[in-house]
Amino acid sequence: MPSLSFTLPDSSRRTVTVTRLLNAGYAGRSQEDVAAHVAELAELGVPAPATIPALYPVAPYLAQQARTVPAQHGKTSGEAEWALVVDDSGELLLTAACDHTDRALEAHGVAWSKNAGPDVLAEHAWRLDDVAERVDSLTLRAWVRGADGSEELIQDGTGAELLTPAYWAGVLRERGELEPGTVLISGTIPMRHGVDQFAEGWRVQLADPATGNEITLAYDVVPMPEPIG
Repeated sequence: MPSLSFTLPDSSRRTVTVTRLLNAGYAGRSQEDVAAHVAELAELGVPAPATIPALYPVAPYLAQQARTVPAQHGKTSGEAEWALVVDDSGELLLTAACDHTDRALEAHGVAWSKNAGPDVLAEHAWRLDDVAERVDSLTLRAWVRGADGSEELIQDGTGAELLTPAYWAGVLRERGELEPGTVLISGTIPMRHGVDQFAEGWRVQLADPATGNEITLAYDVVPMPEPIG
C-alpha cells in the first residue's frame, strides 16, 4: 500500500499508509453549483449521477504526492479539491488535492475514469481540529498552465461551497471506514467557462485567510508515448 507523508504547521510529520481511497462526487452544498458541474460534465458526454452526493472507491495506489502525471491522451484534467486523511495514528488531517481524471473514459463511467488517473495530494497538511470551525472560509483555487508557460485561474471558491469534512467524517464513521489509512477526496467546485482544462500543468491552493497559511501542490501533465501494437 502507498505511504504518504505530511508536514504540519509545527514542522511535525505525519504518515498514512493508504488502505482506502474514496472520491466524493457532486458534493456541492449549493444545488446550483451541483447542477453547473453536472452541466459541465454533460458537455463532455458524462451522464448525470443516479445519487447525489456520490462516492467512488478508487484503488489506494492512486493516492500520490506526484510532481508529474502521465497522460495517455489529451483529454485528461485535474479538479481542485481538499482531502480528508486519517493518518496512521488515527488523527484527521486536511490537505489540498487534485483529482486527475480521464475525461474521455468518464463518458463511459465516472468510477472508471477516477481509476484511470491519480489523486495528487500536497505534502503539507493541517490538523482538522485546528481549522474545523472556519472550514467555510478556507479558499480553494486552481490554475492551469498553457503551452507558453503562463497560468490561468480555472477554479476559485471556498469551503462553503462543498459538503464539510465533518459531514464526510460522519459518513465514514457510519460505514465503519473512519480508520487509519482512509483518504477521502472532497469533490470539486465549478470551473470557469472559457478556460481550457486540458492543460500542460495544474496547481491547486488551499488557503486559510485567518492565518495566512496555505497548502499548495503542482504537477506537470506528461504525454505518454504512443503504444506499439
